[in-house]
Amino acid sequence: MNAFRILVADDHPVFRFGLCSLLGSHEGWEVCGEAADGRDAVEKCRQLKPDLLILDICMPELNGLDAAQQILKHNPDQVILVLTGVDSEQVIRGCLEAGVRGWVFKSDATEDLMTAVEALQRQKTIFSSRVSDLIIDGYKRYRVGPAAASVTRLTPREREVVQLISEGKPSKEIAAILNVSLATAETHRSNILRKLRLHSIAELVLYAVRNGIVHVHLGPILRFKAGGGTKASAPNIRLTAL
Repeated sequence: MNAFRILVADDHPVFRFGLCSLLGSHEGWEVCGEAADGRDAVEKCRQLKPDLLILDICMPELNGLDAAQQILKHNPDQVILVLTGVDSEQVIRGCLEAGVRGWVFKSDATEDLMTAVEALQRQKTIFSSRVSDLIIDGYKRYRVGPAAASVTRLTPREREVVQLISEGKPSKEIAAILNVSLATAETHRSNILRKLRLHSIAELVLYAVRNGIVHVHLGPILRFKAGGGTKASAPNIRLTAL
């Protein structure tokens, strides 16, 4: 009997190591590869053709939502399980529309993750109960809020450019990553600002955070006091792809 081949995509090496060890301990499962960013996940999926991709949402260069959309556009039969700490209704809805078949939160129990993988191995779909709650809450908000159709939509390529700009990458590096000319990268930047009616990169970064393209991590900076104690000072802010 052939092993059930799993590709793991997460940008945290320690978490990825633990997850691979857990999955590898299950009889009949094999971790066939690892990816540390969304763009690598897309390429590894194309190369390795895993039975299952376990995908985080917060990843550099290409976030999990956009990676899933690219993968499923190329291969609609690819089975994807999202394993993340992100609880954005907008991101969840985007993944469901793309064709993601499972969603487990990193705060869920280990047994929930193993149960989800087993269900997907049997060609079932499985989602954490919190996913349903978030979708219902989002539906209620949309009923009383502005029509979704009034929201400016970016193309997949424009979302990629927004993420790379928000990560601080210059146009020359963006051009190299996307395999386009420098002029094309700069045109994308100008077109996006005009399309969104924004006037600065700071406003674009704020747009990216608000719309689930990147995520802000807040963590305390610990500093040692005299006498061996520690105290927390201003938060350390880090932008990470969703």
